[in-house]
Amino acid sequence: MPVRVLLVDDEPLVRAGLRAVLEAQPDIEVVGEAADGAAVIPLVRQLRPDVVAMDVRMPLLDGIEATRALLRTVADPPRILVVTTFENDEYVYEALRAGADGFLLKRARPAEIVHAVRLIAEGESLLFPASVRQLAAEYGDGGGNRAARATLERARLTEREGEVLRLMARGLSNAEIATRLVVGTETVKSHVSAVLSKLGARDRTQAVIAAYESGFVAPG
Repeated sequence: MPVRVLLVDDEPLVRAGLRAVLEAQPDIEVVGEAADGAAVIPLVRQLRPDVVAMDVRMPLLDGIEATRALLRTVADPPRILVVTTFENDEYVYEALRAGADGFLLKRARPAEIVHAVRLIAEGESLLFPASVRQLAAEYGDGGGNRAARATLERARLTEREGEVLRLMARGLSNAEIATRLVVGTETVKSHVSAVLSKLGARDRTQAVIAAYESGFVAPG
């Protein structure tokens, strides 16, 4: 089955460019478009996309609030890929904190756009881990987020789960983590699932953000 994508951006040329790049792939289908975040929820309910590629800055409802609303009101929500002009942008970090699964630069090459959509859809790796680390270093709380610290303390991760979380933060896939720890891939999947469950995280990105903000993993 192809990855179903909904494009949300107030610039028609951006939407057209993304559509052209994505629809050239046999395993990706653009199922709809919207010009503002306010249209996301009804379109998601109607079209059931796997990934929403959404601009972080829009005039009526920006990508941050649209992400919060989508995750709050839609059961089994799609993956959210924030599309942005600037990499080092506090809006992007706030979107990740709100629940977005990753971000993509508008100036990205076609191959990078396709890779980002596929990776977000699969959900087994962190997209652009170095950039997420940089954002956490600049806009996070430097390990001083009390809520994040309390979440990590309550989680009571085992030593192996802590190792897995640190490797997730470096962007390693399940297969790469398995190789590093000399265990089976299914074992890693079980550890990842346990980490996400204990942290109450929707996906790897949210778990890594919590790890950075609690000080469990240093973003530097």
